[in-house]
Amino acid sequence: MPINITMPALSPTMEEGNLAKWMVKEGDTVSAGDVIAEIETDKATMEVEAVDEGTVGKIVIPEGTEGVKVNELIAVLLEDGEDASALESSGNGTGAVAGNAPDKAPAVPDSAPVIEVGAKAAGDPMPAPSTADGSRIFSSPLARRLAQQNGLDLAQLSGSGPHGRIIKRDIEAAIAAGTGKAAAAPAAAPAAAAPAPAPAAGPSAEQVLKLFEDGSYELEPHDGMRKTIAKRLTESKQTIPHFYVSVDCELDALLALRAQLNGAAPTDKDGKPAYKLSVNDMTIKALALALRDVPDANVSWTDDAMVKHKHADVGVAVSIPGGLITPIVRQAEMKPLSVISNEMKDMGRRAKERKLKPEEYQGGTTAVSNMGMMGVKDFSAVVNPPHATILAVGAGEKRPVVKDDALAVAMVMTVTLSTDHRCVDGALGAELLAAFKGYIENPMSMLV
Repeated sequence: MPINITMPALSPTMEEGNLAKWMVKEGDTVSAGDVIAEIETDKATMEVEAVDEGTVGKIVIPEGTEGVKVNELIAVLLEDGEDASALESSGNGTGAVAGNAPDKAPAVPDSAPVIEVGAKAAGDPMPAPSTADGSRIFSSPLARRLAQQNGLDLAQLSGSGPHGRIIKRDIEAAIAAGTGKAAAAPAAAPAAAAPAPAPAAGPSAEQVLKLFEDGSYELEPHDGMRKTIAKRLTESKQTIPHFYVSVDCELDALLALRAQLNGAAPTDKDGKPAYKLSVNDMTIKALALALRDVPDANVSWTDDAMVKHKHADVGVAVSIPGGLITPIVRQAEMKPLSVISNEMKDMGRRAKERKLKPEEYQGGTTAVSNMGMMGVKDFSAVVNPPHATILAVGAGEKRPVVKDDALAVAMVMTVTLSTDHRCVDGALGAELLAAFKGYIENPMSMLV
Protein backbone atom coordinates (compact mmCIF):
# COMPACT_ATOMS: atom_id res chain seq x y z
CA MET A 1 0.00 0.00 0.00
CA PRO A 2 1.13 3.60 -0.53
CA ILE A 3 3.19 5.06 2.30
CA ASN A 4 2.34 8.52 3.61
CA ILE A 5 5.23 10.92 4.15
CA THR A 6 4.31 13.59 6.69
CA MET A 7 5.94 16.75 7.98
CA PRO A 8 8.37 15.49 10.63
CA ALA A 9 8.77 17.01 14.10
CA LEU A 10 12.43 17.97 13.99
CA SER A 11 12.44 19.19 17.59
CA PRO A 12 10.23 18.65 20.65
CA THR A 13 8.78 22.17 20.38
CA MET A 14 8.26 22.25 16.61
CA GLU A 15 4.64 22.83 15.58
CA GLU A 16 5.11 23.75 11.92
CA GLY A 17 7.85 24.27 9.36
CA ASN A 18 8.49 25.56 5.86
CA LEU A 19 8.97 23.03 3.07
CA ALA A 20 11.92 24.83 1.53
CA LYS A 21 12.93 22.42 -1.22
CA TRP A 22 12.16 18.99 -2.65
CA MET A 23 15.27 17.00 -3.55
CA VAL A 24 13.14 14.50 -5.51
CA LYS A 25 10.30 14.71 -8.03
CA GLU A 26 7.32 12.52 -8.79
CA GLY A 27 8.46 9.26 -10.39
CA ASP A 28 11.87 9.23 -8.70
CA THR A 29 12.99 6.06 -6.95
CA VAL A 30 14.30 6.55 -3.41
CA SER A 31 15.94 4.29 -0.84
CA ALA A 32 15.97 4.50 2.93
CA GLY A 33 18.44 7.20 3.97
CA ASP A 34 18.14 9.24 0.77
CA VAL A 35 17.67 12.98 1.36
CA ILE A 36 14.24 13.86 -0.04
CA ALA A 37 13.56 17.41 1.20
CA GLU A 38 14.87 20.43 3.08
CA ILE A 39 12.73 21.75 5.94
CA GLU A 40 13.11 25.19 7.51
CA THR A 41 12.21 25.50 11.20
CA ASP A 42 12.37 28.57 13.41
CA LYS A 43 16.02 27.72 14.17
CA ALA A 44 17.61 25.89 11.27
CA THR A 45 17.33 24.35 7.82
CA MET A 46 17.55 20.56 7.98
CA GLU A 47 17.56 17.69 5.55
CA VAL A 48 14.85 15.03 5.74
CA GLU A 49 15.71 11.44 4.85
CA ALA A 50 13.43 8.73 3.51
CA VAL A 51 12.75 5.90 5.96
CA ASP A 52 11.43 3.52 3.26
CA GLU A 53 12.26 2.68 -0.31
CA GLY A 54 9.86 3.14 -3.19
CA THR A 55 8.77 5.55 -5.92
CA VAL A 56 7.55 9.07 -5.28
CA GLY A 57 3.93 8.78 -6.33
CA LYS A 58 2.67 12.22 -5.45
CA ILE A 59 4.11 15.42 -3.98
CA VAL A 60 1.21 16.92 -2.03
CA ILE A 61 2.85 20.06 -0.64
CA PRO A 62 4.99 22.00 -3.15
CA GLU A 63 8.39 23.36 -2.21
CA GLY A 64 8.34 26.92 -0.94
CA THR A 65 5.18 26.33 1.12
CA GLU A 66 5.31 27.95 4.56
CA GLY A 67 3.50 27.01 7.76
CA VAL A 68 3.15 23.26 7.12
CA LYS A 69 1.90 21.66 10.34
CA VAL A 70 3.75 18.74 11.93
CA ASN A 71 2.24 15.40 10.76
CA GLU A 72 0.54 17.06 7.76
CA LEU A 73 0.76 14.92 4.63
CA ILE A 74 3.45 16.21 2.26
CA ALA A 75 3.98 13.33 -0.18
CA VAL A 76 3.06 9.72 -0.96
CA LEU A 77 5.53 6.92 -1.66
CA LEU A 78 4.54 3.91 -3.80
CA GLU A 79 5.94 0.53 -2.86
CA ASP A 80 7.50 -1.88 -5.35
CA GLY A 81 5.00 -2.98 -7.98
CA GLU A 82 2.48 -0.19 -7.32
CA ASP A 83 1.47 2.47 -9.81
CA ALA A 84 -0.68 5.61 -9.76
CA SER A 85 -3.87 3.55 -9.46
CA ALA A 86 -2.83 2.72 -5.91
CA LEU A 87 -3.21 6.41 -5.05
CA GLU A 88 -6.83 6.35 -6.19
CA SER A 89 -7.64 3.28 -4.10
CA SER A 90 -6.12 4.95 -1.02
CA GLY A 91 -7.91 8.26 -1.43
CA ASN A 92 -5.26 10.07 -3.51
CA GLY A 93 -2.67 9.23 -0.91
CA THR A 94 -4.40 11.04 1.94
CA GLY A 95 -5.77 8.07 3.84
CA ALA A 96 -4.08 6.30 6.68
CA VAL A 97 -1.78 3.48 5.65
CA ALA A 98 -2.03 0.23 7.52
CA GLY A 99 1.10 -1.43 8.71
CA ASN A 100 3.28 1.66 9.00
CA ALA A 101 6.46 0.94 10.93
CA PRO A 102 6.48 2.31 14.51
CA ASP A 103 9.25 4.81 13.71
CA LYS A 104 7.24 6.57 11.00
CA ALA A 105 5.26 9.73 11.64
CA PRO A 106 1.53 9.17 12.28
CA ALA A 107 -0.53 8.83 9.12
CA VAL A 108 -3.22 11.38 8.28
CA PRO A 109 -6.74 10.12 9.11
CA ASP A 110 -9.13 9.13 6.32
CA SER A 111 -11.37 12.06 7.26
CA ALA A 112 -8.63 14.61 6.61
CA PRO A 113 -9.29 16.98 3.71
CA VAL A 114 -7.39 16.37 0.49
CA ILE A 115 -4.59 18.90 0.01
CA GLU A 116 -4.23 19.53 -3.68
CA VAL A 117 -0.85 20.02 -5.32
CA GLY A 118 -0.17 23.75 -5.56
CA ALA A 119 -2.37 24.69 -2.61
CA LYS A 120 -1.19 27.88 -0.94
CA ALA A 121 0.42 27.83 2.50
CA ALA A 122 -1.84 28.02 5.53
CA GLY A 123 -2.40 31.63 6.49
CA ASP A 124 -0.89 32.96 3.25
CA PRO A 125 -2.89 36.05 2.25
CA MET A 126 -2.49 35.43 -1.46
CA PRO A 127 -1.40 32.51 -3.67
CA ALA A 128 2.22 32.15 -4.66
CA PRO A 129 2.80 33.63 -8.14
CA SER A 130 4.28 31.83 -11.10
CA THR A 131 6.09 32.81 -14.29
CA ALA A 132 4.61 32.69 -17.78
CA ASP A 133 5.86 29.14 -18.27
CA GLY A 134 4.16 28.02 -15.04
CA SER A 135 7.25 27.77 -12.81
CA ARG A 136 6.72 28.82 -9.23
CA ILE A 137 8.24 32.06 -7.94
CA PHE A 138 9.42 31.49 -4.39
CA SER A 139 8.59 34.44 -2.14
CA SER A 140 7.45 35.13 1.40
CA PRO A 141 3.83 36.17 2.11
CA LEU A 142 5.03 39.62 3.24
CA ALA A 143 7.04 40.08 0.03
CA ARG A 144 4.01 39.14 -2.08
CA ARG A 145 1.78 41.60 -0.26
CA LEU A 146 4.32 44.44 -0.53
CA ALA A 147 4.87 43.65 -4.22
CA GLN A 148 1.13 43.83 -4.88
CA GLN A 149 0.82 47.13 -3.00
CA ASN A 150 3.66 48.68 -4.98
CA GLY A 151 2.88 47.29 -8.43
CA LEU A 152 5.97 45.10 -8.65
CA ASP A 153 6.31 42.06 -10.89
CA LEU A 154 8.01 39.35 -8.81
CA ALA A 155 9.16 37.60 -11.96
CA GLN A 156 11.47 40.55 -12.62
CA LEU A 157 13.16 40.37 -9.19
CA SER A 158 15.98 38.26 -7.80
CA GLY A 159 15.61 36.81 -4.29
CA SER A 160 18.24 37.09 -1.57
CA GLY A 161 16.51 34.77 0.92
CA PRO A 162 17.11 31.05 1.47
CA HIS A 163 17.26 29.16 -1.85
CA GLY A 164 16.69 32.38 -3.80
CA ARG A 165 13.35 33.21 -2.14
CA ILE A 166 12.19 36.80 -2.61
CA ILE A 167 11.84 38.44 0.79
CA LYS A 168 11.00 41.86 2.22
CA ARG A 169 14.43 43.42 1.64
CA ASP A 170 14.29 42.52 -2.07
CA ILE A 171 11.01 44.42 -2.40
CA GLU A 172 12.43 47.39 -0.51
CA ALA A 173 15.48 47.40 -2.78
CA ALA A 174 13.25 47.37 -5.88
CA ILE A 175 11.18 50.26 -4.51
CA ALA A 176 14.33 52.25 -3.71
CA ALA A 177 15.55 51.65 -7.27
CA GLY A 178 12.37 53.24 -8.64
CA THR A 179 10.54 50.11 -9.76
CA GLY A 180 6.74 49.88 -9.64
CA LYS A 181 4.12 52.43 -8.72
CA ALA A 182 6.05 53.26 -5.54
CA ALA A 183 8.39 55.30 -7.75
CA ALA A 184 5.59 57.70 -8.61
CA ALA A 185 3.88 57.96 -5.23
CA PRO A 186 4.51 56.79 -1.66
CA ALA A 187 3.23 53.34 -0.88
CA ALA A 188 -0.20 53.33 0.69
CA ALA A 189 -0.51 52.21 4.26
CA PRO A 190 -1.28 48.50 4.54
CA ALA A 191 -4.96 47.72 4.56
CA ALA A 192 -6.36 47.11 7.99
CA ALA A 193 -7.80 43.80 6.85
CA ALA A 194 -7.25 40.95 9.24
CA PRO A 195 -3.91 41.50 10.98
CA ALA A 196 -3.22 38.49 13.17
CA PRO A 197 -4.57 38.92 16.72
CA ALA A 198 -1.89 39.69 19.29
CA PRO A 199 -1.42 37.65 22.45
CA ALA A 200 -3.79 38.50 25.27
CA ALA A 201 -0.94 40.03 27.24
CA GLY A 202 -0.44 42.88 24.72
CA PRO A 203 -2.45 45.31 22.60
CA SER A 204 -4.01 44.21 19.34
CA ALA A 205 -2.62 45.34 15.99
CA GLU A 206 -5.72 47.49 15.48
CA GLN A 207 -5.15 49.27 18.81
CA VAL A 208 -1.54 50.02 17.94
CA LEU A 209 -2.37 51.23 14.44
CA LYS A 210 -4.87 53.75 15.80
CA LEU A 211 -1.92 55.53 17.41
CA PHE A 212 -0.30 55.97 13.99
CA GLU A 213 -3.13 57.13 11.77
CA ASP A 214 -0.70 59.05 9.57
CA GLY A 215 0.40 55.73 8.09
CA SER A 216 4.05 56.01 9.23
CA TYR A 217 4.42 52.30 9.86
CA GLU A 218 4.46 48.95 8.18
CA LEU A 219 3.34 45.52 9.36
CA GLU A 220 5.88 42.72 9.40
CA PRO A 221 4.39 39.38 10.50
CA HIS A 222 6.25 37.49 13.22
CA ASP A 223 8.27 34.56 11.91
CA GLY A 224 8.56 31.25 13.71
CA MET A 225 11.81 32.14 15.49
CA ARG A 226 10.44 35.38 16.94
CA LYS A 227 7.26 33.62 18.09
CA THR A 228 9.30 30.92 19.82
CA ILE A 229 11.56 33.46 21.54
CA ALA A 230 8.55 35.45 22.70
CA LYS A 231 6.79 32.36 24.03
CA ARG A 232 9.77 30.93 25.89
CA LEU A 233 10.97 34.18 27.45
CA THR A 234 7.47 35.18 28.52
CA GLU A 235 7.07 31.76 30.10
CA SER A 236 10.46 32.12 31.82
CA LYS A 237 9.70 35.52 33.33
CA GLN A 238 6.21 34.48 34.40
CA THR A 239 7.08 31.13 35.95
CA ILE A 240 10.72 31.39 37.13
CA PRO A 241 11.56 33.57 40.16
CA HIS A 242 14.73 35.27 38.95
CA PHE A 243 17.53 36.26 41.33
CA TYR A 244 20.64 38.19 40.28
CA VAL A 245 24.22 38.20 41.60
CA SER A 246 27.02 40.36 40.11
CA VAL A 247 30.78 40.38 40.53
CA ASP A 248 33.76 42.19 38.96
CA CYS A 249 36.60 40.08 37.53
CA GLU A 250 40.10 41.33 36.70
CA LEU A 251 41.22 40.18 33.25
CA ASP A 252 44.90 41.12 33.05
CA ALA A 253 46.24 37.63 33.82
CA LEU A 254 43.69 36.00 31.54
CA LEU A 255 44.52 38.31 28.63
CA ALA A 256 48.24 37.65 29.08
CA LEU A 257 47.74 33.87 29.13
CA ARG A 258 45.43 34.06 26.11
CA ALA A 259 48.08 35.92 24.11
CA GLN A 260 50.72 33.39 25.16
CA LEU A 261 48.57 30.38 24.20
CA ASN A 262 47.58 31.89 20.85
CA GLY A 263 51.20 32.68 20.10
CA ALA A 264 52.15 29.06 20.78
CA ALA A 265 49.40 27.57 18.59
CA PRO A 266 50.77 25.21 15.91
CA THR A 267 50.19 26.21 12.29
CA ASP A 268 49.45 24.27 9.13
CA LYS A 269 51.38 24.48 5.87
CA ASP A 270 49.54 27.68 4.97
CA GLY A 271 50.42 29.30 8.28
CA LYS A 272 46.90 29.05 9.70
CA PRO A 273 46.93 28.49 13.49
CA ALA A 274 45.22 25.37 14.87
CA TYR A 275 43.16 27.56 17.19
CA LYS A 276 42.67 31.18 18.26
CA LEU A 277 41.28 31.55 21.76
CA SER A 278 38.82 34.31 22.64
CA VAL A 279 37.85 35.69 26.03
CA ASN A 280 34.46 34.07 25.45
CA ASP A 281 36.09 30.64 25.03
CA MET A 282 37.85 31.05 28.36
CA THR A 283 34.63 32.29 29.98
CA ILE A 284 32.84 29.11 28.86
CA LYS A 285 35.59 26.95 30.36
CA ALA A 286 35.64 28.93 33.62
CA LEU A 287 31.86 28.62 34.07
CA ALA A 288 31.96 24.88 33.32
CA LEU A 289 34.74 24.33 35.89
CA ALA A 290 32.87 26.43 38.44
CA LEU A 291 29.78 24.25 37.99
CA ARG A 292 31.96 21.16 38.44
CA ASP A 293 33.26 22.63 41.69
CA VAL A 294 29.79 23.73 42.88
CA PRO A 295 27.62 20.81 41.69
CA ASP A 296 24.56 21.94 43.67
CA ALA A 297 24.26 24.83 41.19
CA ASN A 298 24.44 22.54 38.15
CA VAL A 299 20.77 21.61 38.39
CA SER A 300 17.32 21.93 36.81
CA TRP A 301 14.01 22.35 38.62
CA THR A 302 11.07 19.98 38.27
CA ASP A 303 7.99 19.82 40.48
CA ASP A 304 8.88 16.30 41.62
CA ALA A 305 12.65 16.37 42.03
CA MET A 306 15.86 18.32 41.54
CA VAL A 307 17.72 17.24 38.39
CA LYS A 308 21.44 17.17 39.21
CA HIS A 309 23.56 17.12 36.06
CA LYS A 310 26.77 15.09 35.84
CA HIS A 311 28.41 17.42 33.31
CA ALA A 312 28.43 21.12 32.49
CA ASP A 313 26.84 21.52 29.05
CA VAL A 314 27.21 25.25 28.34
CA GLY A 315 24.92 26.95 25.86
CA VAL A 316 26.25 30.13 24.25
CA ALA A 317 23.88 32.79 22.94
CA VAL A 318 24.63 33.56 19.27
CA SER A 319 22.88 36.42 17.50
CA ILE A 320 21.47 35.49 14.09
CA PRO A 321 19.16 37.40 11.73
CA GLY A 322 15.74 37.62 13.35
CA GLY A 323 16.71 36.39 16.80
CA LEU A 324 19.23 34.21 18.59
CA ILE A 325 20.14 30.58 19.16
CA THR A 326 22.24 28.83 21.81
CA PRO A 327 24.60 26.14 20.46
CA ILE A 328 25.86 23.95 23.31
CA VAL A 329 29.41 22.95 24.21
CA ARG A 330 28.85 19.51 25.76
CA GLN A 331 30.93 18.43 28.78
CA ALA A 332 32.81 21.72 28.61
CA GLU A 333 34.52 21.10 31.97
CA MET A 334 36.45 18.21 30.38
CA LYS A 335 37.50 19.86 27.10
CA PRO A 336 40.73 21.78 26.43
CA LEU A 337 40.35 25.45 25.58
CA SER A 338 41.46 24.80 22.00
CA VAL A 339 38.63 22.28 21.49
CA ILE A 340 36.04 24.64 22.99
CA SER A 341 37.30 27.45 20.75
CA ASN A 342 37.11 25.44 17.54
CA GLU A 343 33.69 23.98 18.42
CA MET A 344 32.30 27.47 19.05
CA LYS A 345 33.67 28.85 15.79
CA ASP A 346 32.16 25.95 13.85
CA MET A 347 28.77 26.06 15.59
CA GLY A 348 28.65 29.87 15.48
CA ARG A 349 29.18 29.82 11.71
CA ARG A 350 26.56 27.12 11.14
CA ALA A 351 24.14 28.87 13.50
CA LYS A 352 24.19 31.96 11.28
CA GLU A 353 23.55 29.69 8.29
CA ARG A 354 20.75 27.91 10.21
CA LYS A 355 22.54 24.60 9.73
CA LEU A 356 22.70 23.42 13.35
CA LYS A 357 21.19 20.05 14.21
CA PRO A 358 18.53 20.06 16.97
CA GLU A 359 20.80 18.14 19.36
CA GLU A 360 23.38 20.92 19.00
CA TYR A 361 21.14 23.62 20.47
CA GLN A 362 18.59 21.78 22.63
CA GLY A 363 19.10 20.98 26.29
CA GLY A 364 22.22 22.08 28.14
CA THR A 365 22.64 22.83 31.84
CA THR A 366 23.55 26.54 31.79
CA ALA A 367 24.27 29.35 29.33
CA VAL A 368 26.54 32.32 28.64
CA SER A 369 25.32 35.55 27.05
CA ASN A 370 28.25 37.80 26.16
CA MET A 371 27.50 41.37 25.06
CA GLY A 372 30.93 42.67 25.98
CA MET A 373 32.03 42.80 22.35
CA MET A 374 29.14 45.21 21.75
CA GLY A 375 30.41 47.61 24.40
CA VAL A 376 27.76 46.71 27.00
CA LYS A 377 29.16 47.20 30.51
CA ASP A 378 26.69 45.02 32.42
CA PHE A 379 23.21 43.54 32.02
CA SER A 380 20.94 40.79 33.34
CA ALA A 381 19.95 37.85 31.14
CA VAL A 382 16.74 35.81 31.24
CA VAL A 383 17.01 32.20 32.42
CA ASN A 384 16.29 29.78 29.58
CA PRO A 385 14.53 26.68 31.00
CA PRO A 386 15.43 23.91 31.73
CA HIS A 387 18.58 25.80 32.80
CA ALA A 388 18.73 27.17 36.34
CA THR A 389 21.46 29.73 35.57
CA ILE A 390 22.70 32.04 32.85
CA LEU A 391 25.80 34.24 32.99
CA ALA A 392 25.64 37.73 31.45
CA VAL A 393 29.13 38.93 30.49
CA GLY A 394 29.93 42.61 30.06
CA ALA A 395 32.80 44.42 28.37
CA GLY A 396 36.31 44.41 29.76
CA GLU A 397 37.47 47.97 30.45
CA LYS A 398 40.25 49.72 32.32
CA ARG A 399 39.05 50.75 35.78
CA PRO A 400 40.71 52.13 38.89
CA VAL A 401 41.27 49.44 41.53
CA VAL A 402 42.93 49.37 44.93
CA LYS A 403 45.88 46.97 45.31
CA ASP A 404 48.01 46.84 48.48
CA ASP A 405 46.28 50.04 49.66
CA ALA A 406 47.40 51.85 46.50
CA LEU A 407 45.39 53.01 43.53
CA ALA A 408 46.09 51.08 40.32
CA VAL A 409 44.53 50.45 36.93
CA ALA A 410 43.27 47.02 35.86
CA MET A 411 41.21 45.54 33.03
CA VAL A 412 37.90 44.59 34.66
CA MET A 413 34.67 43.01 33.43
CA THR A 414 31.36 42.76 35.25
CA VAL A 415 29.42 39.51 35.09
CA THR A 416 25.88 38.94 36.38
CA LEU A 417 24.51 35.51 37.19
CA SER A 418 20.74 35.10 36.78
CA THR A 419 19.40 32.13 38.73
CA ASP A 420 16.18 30.20 39.15
CA HIS A 421 15.62 30.96 42.84
CA ARG A 422 13.67 27.73 43.29
CA CYS A 423 16.88 25.73 43.08
CA VAL A 424 19.81 28.18 43.18
CA ASP A 425 19.41 30.71 45.96
CA GLY A 426 21.55 33.76 46.68
CA ALA A 427 24.23 32.06 48.77
CA LEU A 428 24.67 29.23 46.24
CA GLY A 429 24.76 31.69 43.37
CA ALA A 430 27.43 33.71 45.18
CA GLU A 431 29.48 30.54 45.74
CA LEU A 432 29.27 29.70 42.03
CA LEU A 433 30.35 33.23 41.03
CA ALA A 434 33.26 33.12 43.49
CA ALA A 435 34.48 29.89 41.86
CA PHE A 436 34.08 31.45 38.40
CA LYS A 437 36.00 34.57 39.45
CA GLY A 438 38.80 32.38 40.78
CA TYR A 439 39.31 30.72 37.39
CA ILE A 440 39.13 34.02 35.49
CA GLU A 441 41.66 35.77 37.73
CA ASN A 442 43.92 32.69 38.00
CA PRO A 443 43.55 31.33 34.46
CA MET A 444 46.47 28.89 34.67
CA SER A 445 44.18 26.77 36.84
CA MET A 446 42.01 26.15 33.78
CA LEU A 447 44.92 24.33 32.11
CA VAL A 448 45.46 21.79 34.90
